[in-house]
Amino acid sequence: MNEIRLDNRGLHPPEPMIRILTALDAMTGPGVLTALLDREPRFLFPELEARGLTYTCVREEVGYALRVERGA
Repeated sequence: MNEIRLDNRGLHPPEPMIRILTALDAMTGPGVLTALLDREPRFLFPELEARGLTYTCVREEVGYALRVERGA
């Protein structure tokens, strides 16, 4: 199982979204991507849904934590 962690804090839009989608596209097989972000990635959610990916995004002390699961 692939596991990718990205720290996208301090980046200006759309760079966090581009980095996340690029990492997901490069992922082969099932896996989990976790990303730390300064803002809630609202424009990313429809892209994840269109790709059939499961995700959660929770607010933390210093931003947001996004977790995306990719099945087989």
